[in-house]
Amino acid sequence: MVKYCELFATFFRVGTFTIGGGYAMIPLMQREVVERRRWMDEVTFLDIVALAQAMPGVFAVNMATQVGYRLRGVAGSLVATLGNILMPVAIILLFATLLRQYSHHPTLEHIFMGIRPAVVALIAAPVFTLARSSGITWRTLWIPVLAALLIWLLGVSPILVILIAIAGGFLYGHLKHSS
Repeated sequence: MVKYCELFATFFRVGTFTIGGGYAMIPLMQREVVERRRWMDEVTFLDIVALAQAMPGVFAVNMATQVGYRLRGVAGSLVATLGNILMPVAIILLFATLLRQYSHHPTLEHIFMGIRPAVVALIAAPVFTLARSSGITWRTLWIPVLAALLIWLLGVSPILVILIAIAGGFLYGHLKHSS
């Protein structure tokens, strides 16, 4: 059974060393929870990612809460969430104080310009891992590509895309089951 101090320390580390928000946290969280500690398998982790995205609120907090809950119930969700947000909140308070004074300093602007591409890579990397875990193949790759293009290029609401995906999955399952 997972110890509370281990759960807190894991999520504290993830929260401390993630730059770029919740989606950038996925690879670190996956490495810690699935690969390193083997607290859950890839499919369960992917289910938690999907659930965390569907829930209202901050994605990273939703992830920590769900993982903690799966491992140790309500107390585990509180411990994981606290570990996950403690350092980012402290850093945000510090940055807010300093940024007000130094926001137009050239060195700081260059630092943020350097961080941006790394954050994009941190967000993009788990997409490939999660795609493999969710069973996306070359035959089904068109579905997420089409969904992304509808949202990005045409401005279709993500909610509408999700509802269409639910209906499509239901119809596909119903037709496959009846034949």
